[in-house]
Amino acid sequence: MLSHKIKKHLIDGNDVIINKETSEQRVEEWEFAPGDIIALDVYVSSGEGKPKEHDSRTTVFKRELQTVYNLKMKSSRSFFAEMGKRFPTLPFAIRSFVDTTAAKVGVKECLEHDLLLAYPVLKEKPGEVVAHFMSTVVVLPRSTVVLAGATIDEAKFDAENPIKNQEVMELVKKELWKKDNKKKK
Repeated sequence: MLSHKIKKHLIDGNDVIINKETSEQRVEEWEFAPGDIIALDVYVSSGEGKPKEHDSRTTVFKRELQTVYNLKMKSSRSFFAEMGKRFPTLPFAIRSFVDTTAAKVGVKECLEHDLLLAYPVLKEKPGEVVAHFMSTVVVLPRSTVVLAGATIDEAKFDAENPIKNQEVMELVKKELWKKDNKKKK
């Protein structure tokens, strides 16, 4: 799907890795550098791989920092203030608030005035299985390390378009980082 380079207090940076570019969705190329932290988003589907929005109610949101609006309802203002203190830039779920009823009312008014960004529930065709893996990876000078999330066992999945060229296959299986054979004294 769409993976992002992470910065402090920002989970969706400007440098992104996209699975498939379209005319509406284009990204600029960039190179990995030591110290980069990347949130890898991987979706695996037994269907077409084209998720659509489900009509289920979204419960995960993120503050839209560029938009400013003075909320009318008192419960919305109190929700917005609490959200600003606890989750200024990171996503949150409605269930993380003590008074979920007031939070739902506050979310409704905030969404009407584009103060929040909703993370929609996605679905495939009925009977299809969808799995979502997310990992946080850091690029070090001589290796990469998975900081959080699960590593993916590639043997459990079949590719729709497998690599057929033997040279390319050997290159993919090759170790990314050279290991020094020098012994430390």
